Amino acid sequence: MKTQKVLKIFEEAGALLNGHFILSSGRHSRQFLQKAFVFMNPKATEKLCKALAKKIKKEFGEVEYIVSPAVGAIIPGYETARHLGAKAMFVEREDGVFKLRRGFEIPKDAKVVVVEDIISTGLSVRETLDAIKDLPINLLGAAVLIDRSAGKSDVGAPLVALASFEVESFAPDEIPDDLKDITAVKPGSRALSQKKK
Repeated sequence: MKTQKVLKIFEEAGALLNGHFILSSGRHSRQFLQKAFVFMNPKATEKLCKALAKKIKKEFGEVEYIVSPAVGAIIPGYETARHLGAKAMFVEREDGVFKLRRGFEIPKDAKVVVVEDIISTGLSVRETLDAIKDLPINLLGAAVLIDRSAGKSDVGAPLVALASFEVESFAPDEIPDDLKDITAVKPGSRALSQKKK
């Protein structure tokens, strides 16, 4: 599936938003991909995840486990695992740090891929990899539906992206004048489970 087709699915779902957004990375952007609007539609989600699974299989071969960061990537992680014939699990934050919880265990030498929905800086993928790095598994790499960095983000593992393009983003101290007058919205899920200070 080509990048334009992926973006069309997002556009049709009303998931390509324009305004002033604070991304999960803390950076600011004029555009936000509200994947939750896509994941409301099982057929659209299936189409995207089936294409991602095909790309994962081509790049990494057989996969036995998919691990995704909660909350946003649980649905695409599960759906991608379904098309790979793999098991799906997720990491979630405990005291602000991703951990495998709920009794999730990955067998020794299992072939594992981390699946995320969208990356800008790759922070959630790196945090997910940190959560499982000490396990005696065969970590094949990571995969995302959309890489907003156009391949510039280093996630700490080989990365497969269904779609890749660059979306301009800005550090909090480098916000352009046209965005300063627009109230910033933080639509992501990272802050939901961060430890309160």
